[in-house]
Amino acid sequence: MKMVKPIVLVGVAIPIILAILIVIPMLTMEEIPTSAINSYDNVHIEFTKHDLRIVSFGVTEKSVADMTQVLIIDNDGSVQYTEVKDGVNQSLIKSSISDAQLQKLTAMIKETGFMSIPKESFPIKDDVESYTKFTVKITLNDARTQIFWPDQDSTEKFIPPIVTAVEDELVGIIDGIRE
Repeated sequence: MKMVKPIVLVGVAIPIILAILIVIPMLTMEEIPTSAINSYDNVHIEFTKHDLRIVSFGVTEKSVADMTQVLIIDNDGSVQYTEVKDGVNQSLIKSSISDAQLQKLTAMIKETGFMSIPKESFPIKDDVESYTKFTVKITLNDARTQIFWPDQDSTEKFIPPIVTAVEDELVGIIDGIRE
C-alpha cells in the first residue's frame, strides 16, 4: 500500500480551506446585503400556498386543496392576496408592503442565486395524509423561474435553505395581511 505524499494532501487541503473561509462569513451574516439592488430592477412575485390532503378512492389517490392562499407582489410594492377555501373565494385583499420589505425580497432573490435553482421534484412520502405545497413564480428583470416544493416534513428530499427562507418571508407577508 502506498502512502499519500504530503504535497498531495496540501494540494487538496488548500481549496477546502479557501472554500471554508468564503462560506463561513456568508452563513453567519444576519442580513442579506442589498448592495446589488438598483432602481432599474423589476420584480414580480406570485406565491401560492396550498393546504392539501390525500383522498383515497380505493385504487387511486388524489390531492385535494382544503385552502389555497395566493399572494401577488408587484414591483411597486402593491400586494394582492386571495384566499380560496373548498373551491370558493373567501377574500380578496389589496395592500402594499414597505420599500424595505420589497428590497429584502429582491435581495434574497438576486443575491443568493435563487433564479438559477434547478427545478427539482420533491416526492411526497407514502405515509403523509395532509401537507402544504408551495409554488413561487418570480420574474426578475425579464428572467423567470418557477419552483414547487412541499413542507420539509412531507418529503425525504432536502429543500434548499434559500427556498425555505423565501417561503418564510412570503408567509410572513401573508400573516401580516390576514391580521
